[in-house]
Amino acid sequence: MALTRDFKETIQARARRDRAFRKELLLEAVESFLSGDVQTGKTVLRDYIHATVGFNELAESTHHSPKSLMRMLGPSGNPQARNLFEIVSFLQHKEKSAVQSTCGVRKVTRQSSALR
Repeated sequence: MALTRDFKETIQARARRDRAFRKELLLEAVESFLSGDVQTGKTVLRDYIHATVGFNELAESTHHSPKSLMRMLGPSGNPQARNLFEIVSFLQHKEKSAVQSTCGVRKVTRQSSALR
């Protein structure tokens, strides 16, 4: 079942106003990738990007074109691990948090001031 535009807009609106929700979205994307559910990971990451930095800012930081990033995270995209790690690293830095997933235990920590 495809998600409706209203649902995606609702998710993005909440992510814009709720920092804890944004962190959980980013964590969900990473955990989906780690568990092998690449489709869900790409979908959640794409929604997170749309709600936060946008593909243009992400492109400037990662030195990939916005179009390439959108294709990479699209339904038929097949991103390399190196590109995913680069994207997640940038998003963590922007969010000022580090995602850690250990043995099924989810943890989000604030980055030290040295990493900002």
